[in-house]
Amino acid sequence: MSSISPTAVLSELETKDLSDTQLSILRISEPISTDANASTSSPSKRTSDVSTDAYENPTPASLEADLTHYKELFSKLRFSYIEQVTKEKYLRAIVGDPPLVVGHNENVELEAELARTKEELQARKEEVRVMVGEMERIGRELASRYKQVQLQTTQLSTLPASIENLEFTIAELRASSQASQFAGSESGIPSSQTLPLPATLKLLAEREAELAKIDRQLASLETALPRKTREAEAVERELAGLERKKIEAVAEAKEAQRRKQEGESDGLEEMGRWYRGAEKLLKDFVGVES
Repeated sequence: MSSISPTAVLSELETKDLSDTQLSILRISEPISTDANASTSSPSKRTSDVSTDAYENPTPASLEADLTHYKELFSKLRFSYIEQVTKEKYLRAIVGDPPLVVGHNENVELEAELARTKEELQARKEEVRVMVGEMERIGRELASRYKQVQLQTTQLSTLPASIENLEFTIAELRASSQASQFAGSESGIPSSQTLPLPATLKLLAEREAELAKIDRQLASLETALPRKTREAEAVERELAGLERKKIEAVAEAKEAQRRKQEGESDGLEEMGRWYRGAEKLLKDFVGVES
């Protein structure tokens, strides 16, 4: 397999003349009339928002605006033409010698023929519409391919220098790898940096498998995180309630201890004695020995 040097590719790109292959949009936006004086002196001169630079450097937007403009002009021209021709036929039929008289049967035949003609015209219009759509699609694809080719050409012009730098880097890496392998064999210490290519690829596959496993664990933890967060918030709310109860119980215990030390009676001892007496009475009544 023959190898092509980057210098040869670069010289080929530099010597290739791409000026003849530049694409340009067809100048369908230019005025139909070639008489500049007539077009400038005509009162019906077009006054659109598209600047005159669109004639020299047409763009898809300017071409679309010009196409719409010319469609409107031809629609008006068609209406005027049909109107004038109808008037002319009507006048000739009236002033003719003998005058042209059209019967009902002829009108019916003409209407049938007109219906067939309209159907054929609609079919032709549909064919033209499909063809225009296909041409637009192909044109967009070609424009996209041309831009891609231009971008790839620009990238190819920078590839030779990058290839030379990569080749130099590869040579340095090979030299350092051989030196490290020799040092590792001398010292007898295995190292992942001195492995051959198959072992390195195997180690890389194992590390990627471990990384994928860790990613799956992280995904499962991220999925369970909202539920755990809600549970933690509920536990925090319960803990806050228990803390408040604890504080209240401690305060009550301190208050009871203070009253006991001061000799005050808070009623708890009397209540306790009453409960013990009631318990003893119930046990004696039931016959349960304590």
